[in-house]
Amino acid sequence: MGTGGTGFSATGVRRLHDVLQRHVDSGKIPGLVALVSRGGETHVEAIGTMRHDGSADMRRDTIFRMASTSKPLSIAAAMVLLDECKLRLDDSVEQWLPELANRQVLKRIDGPLDDTEPARRPITVRDVLTSTFGLGMDMTVIGTPIMGAVFEQGLTPNLPEPMPEPDEWMRRLGTLPLMHQPGEQWQYQISSDLVGVLVARVSGQSFEAFLRERIFEPLGMKDTGFHVPEDKIDRLPDLYAPDPQTGEFLVWDEAKGGRWSQPPAFPGGGGGLVSTADDYQAYFQMLLNGGLHRGERILSRAAVELMTTNRLTPEQTAARTALARDNVHISFGQGQHGGWGFGMAVRTYRGDYAPVGQFGWDGGSGTSTYADPTNQLTGILLTQVGASAPNSIHLLHDFWTTLYQAIDD
Repeated sequence: MGTGGTGFSATGVRRLHDVLQRHVDSGKIPGLVALVSRGGETHVEAIGTMRHDGSADMRRDTIFRMASTSKPLSIAAAMVLLDECKLRLDDSVEQWLPELANRQVLKRIDGPLDDTEPARRPITVRDVLTSTFGLGMDMTVIGTPIMGAVFEQGLTPNLPEPMPEPDEWMRRLGTLPLMHQPGEQWQYQISSDLVGVLVARVSGQSFEAFLRERIFEPLGMKDTGFHVPEDKIDRLPDLYAPDPQTGEFLVWDEAKGGRWSQPPAFPGGGGGLVSTADDYQAYFQMLLNGGLHRGERILSRAAVELMTTNRLTPEQTAARTALARDNVHISFGQGQHGGWGFGMAVRTYRGDYAPVGQFGWDGGSGTSTYADPTNQLTGILLTQVGASAPNSIHLLHDFWTTLYQAIDD
């Protein structure tokens, strides 16, 4: 590796390999693919096997379920529409999403679903893109009537029943009151799936077709989509959700015949994508390049800056900050970034080895994808070991700690 101040030190790269290898050798991570890039220099590690009991080796072109690292990529479709003035940030979404007109809002987050008051204003495009439109996953209020209703209606992925097709999903969403007034509180997940419906309705194309035409194909992301075709299925590992008590490898999703072996009814921008390390590198490098890919403009520089800088106030992120800070025994230290842009976290304070300004996100399937403008660095770490046990999250932390030590200048 280079030692001229543009990439990584040879010592640092060896240490990175050794740390990753140690996690695989522990028996808790069957295999992984890691890609790091800086100053035109890219280094890839493919370590271990596709299954925990052996089988084929991990390869650079192994396809992974990206889980929540889908969010930073799928948001790009909305940015294209903003660039083309087909969306405006402070337009009401009702013209495209009439199911969200005339919202009622819970008077208390833990109250009955009919104890509501009218929303103070309509939901805007900005509210949806910043995850503040009023409904979402809130792990601090599990067991309340509203969270029960969200699960019962099939509005989130990862439940035994798959999410319904988008129009039916919107109909169900429209039956629920909001948890917070529009724009008031950052909330997880549902807004990222809502973005996909919004893009499809504004563009007149399916969400996947729009992403493919405007993002995937221009970037050469040939292995990215919402399912894995039959002729590529041997490149998809099984996804494990280890038993939290015993660490036993329980298969959450098999490759062949599993959830990603067929096109889904709902192409979920919040967690539905499959991809490879090289495909994601192309996307995050485009963001570092201010929207350019090999001389072709994918997004405007202004759109990229809007996505990748903090958009929220401390009041809007108070619940998220408290969750990350006070529940590290649940989150294993994830989520302590400070800020949120569009579809991704943005670091607003120095909480670990990564500097202010780093942007990206992590996925519950054992995926981590970030770019760092200060060091012109991208890092992508992909496993298929879910966060039901801390093993994959500890690996992610060690990957980033070691990667920052490998910077050579």
